[in-house]
Amino acid sequence: MPASPSTARAINDRLALRLLQQEGPLTAGQLKQLTGLSRPTVADLVERLTAAGLIEVVGESGEQRRGPNAKVYGIVADRAQLAALDVRTEGVSVVVADLLGRVLADASVPIGDDTGTGPAVEQAVTLVERAVKEAGTLAAPPRAPAQEWGRLHTVGIGAPGLIDPADGELRDSSGLPEWHRRLVAALQERFPDARVNVENETNLAALAEMRDGAARDRDTFVLLWLGMGIGAAVVLDGRLRRGASGGAGELGFLPVPGTTGLPSATDCEGGFHSLAGAAAIATLAAEHGVTASGAAAIATPAAEHGITASGAADEPRAVRLVRAAVGRVTGAAAGEGLVGASGRDVDGGADHAGGADQATADVEAAHRFLDALADRVVLGVAAVVSVLDPGCVVLAGEVGRAGGDELAARVHRRLARMSPLPTEVRASSLGGGAVLRGALLTARDRAQEKLFAPGEER
Repeated sequence: MPASPSTARAINDRLALRLLQQEGPLTAGQLKQLTGLSRPTVADLVERLTAAGLIEVVGESGEQRRGPNAKVYGIVADRAQLAALDVRTEGVSVVVADLLGRVLADASVPIGDDTGTGPAVEQAVTLVERAVKEAGTLAAPPRAPAQEWGRLHTVGIGAPGLIDPADGELRDSSGLPEWHRRLVAALQERFPDARVNVENETNLAALAEMRDGAARDRDTFVLLWLGMGIGAAVVLDGRLRRGASGGAGELGFLPVPGTTGLPSATDCEGGFHSLAGAAAIATLAAEHGVTASGAAAIATPAAEHGITASGAADEPRAVRLVRAAVGRVTGAAAGEGLVGASGRDVDGGADHAGGADQATADVEAAHRFLDALADRVVLGVAAVVSVLDPGCVVLAGEVGRAGGDELAARVHRRLARMSPLPTEVRASSLGGGAVLRGALLTARDRAQEKLFAPGEER
């Protein structure tokens, strides 16, 4: 049966708003061309969206023609504010943005292991309040009462752990601090008018990579998170798949060869985590004689794209070791000179031969370490590929980013020998801000679902 007039108007309004979000400011004529709607229908929706405070005139077209220039309409970006949080065991980072995702403020705070639950929650909430207040001073002046404009509309939170698909709440998980679960309720209490949503950090990183990063051209892929913990996010046909209990991608518990036992329902020790977790990687580096000394000098830092967490904690040792090994290998391949354990080029007289020998040994050790690490990582990748056939696996997390293209290429070569299913292995391209970016994108989408529905509750 045909849609009712009110339903048709809502559909047209959402279509126009999505186009304005994706394409930027447009004239009524351009909206007509892109939507295929009639001129009177476009005129009505423009008037309706303007009256609702969702779009405004932002300029005039530069077309040379008789009569006045056409008005250009754009989304009112400061109609609402969004907040995104990256919650880690060691601290919290937050960004506040407008409705188009433009960052207005960002901040972070470390939270020590010895901080009690109450003080930890208060520190995190205070951080968000401070960022929201700062964003309010940077946003455009309100054109309506303060309670209607520039208010915090949606909060997106990325956190480690399982999210219950039934109620969207962070499940109680061993090893995670209690303040993680308390934080969601505390933010909802402090910002009662805002919608607070929590999502697993790996899932958010995958959404960000699909929208803006290494998986932009893929609608089916798996993101493998390599960091302090191990996890994976599964995206099939453009949709994030969480599983029946929210645990899809818990690869840390995957039984693999090379461990001394089997994981249990409460402990991933003995699973893939025992081979590819941060502690295991640090031990593996020591076995191959790889050190992190001089890592900053010899490694080429990966370019950070988009949102970054200011004031982030120092890198874990495993990350520094992987970064140092990659730096030595890529530096030697680029012919940048022999680089010793200190990270300095070797030169000069009688010491040259000894220093060069040490530098060569360091490079060879780095190769062996990265090969051994790829041998471990590919076990998890091959298991995912054999079950899901995603066609693409993105290596992310702190270790995945540190390994970059060098580690991804080694894993890809091994996977090609192990699996008949053609699969690309790519390195994350979003750097350390992937979780925050994913949280912000999710918050923006959910806010727009409400705000882009004139006549409905917003």
